Amino acid sequence: MTVQAVLVHGIRTSATMWRTQLAHLASRGIPATALDLPAHGTRMAEPFTLDAAFATIDAAVRDAAARGPVLLVGHSMGGLLCTEYVGRAQPPPVAAFIAASCTAIPRGAGLAAYRFLARRVDGLPDHGQWLADRVLQLTLPDETRADFGAGGYAYAAQDIALKSLSVLDLMEALRRIRIPMWFVNGQYDQLRVNERLFTRLVPHAELVVVPRTTHLVTAMRPRVFNALLDLAAATIDARERIPT
Repeated sequence: MTVQAVLVHGIRTSATMWRTQLAHLASRGIPATALDLPAHGTRMAEPFTLDAAFATIDAAVRDAAARGPVLLVGHSMGGLLCTEYVGRAQPPPVAAFIAASCTAIPRGAGLAAYRFLARRVDGLPDHGQWLADRVLQLTLPDETRADFGAGGYAYAAQDIALKSLSVLDLMEALRRIRIPMWFVNGQYDQLRVNERLFTRLVPHAELVVVPRTTHLVTAMRPRVFNALLDLAAATIDARERIPT
């Protein structure tokens, strides 16, 4: 059966952030779904709740699993949500998992400081979008620069979503993960803070740190990230061929 990919975006952005990955997967004959979480992208008018976010991920995974083994890929907030999802006591039908830019426990002083900074930026004219656009212009290649904002930015959902993440029990979820897994971080990613803890809790997982790269590893170094998608898909294929 053909590997099926499900891709989950980060906070404020949408499914459009995965355009380069979707094109690459299509070129390899791998069906892929990039979903919009509640309050993001095509679902901007909806409220953000953890229950609705997990239901969205679960629906996409189970739909894909009906056609083949699932490679789940999450970035930033999407990676944190997928970590909690994959690490459920009753494991969902996921064959392998790539967690990008999400090796941090979203609690305590760190989360409070992040929320404070996000609110300050959000209070700037145009929600500080001029600053975000400038950062993207300086850091992202032409092929991916427009993708992050193509589905719109979920300004209203940001603080609610960040606050919601504090209830995730990521440490317990990580301990339960048994499937092939990759942690992928940019060298200068601020969410590398708990990288050693995460890899200790999932000792079979592989850690990939991409040099000269920030939090936006999927867009800043798309060819590197696409190669990791190929590696994960090949790993699933090899495991599927092992006689049971």
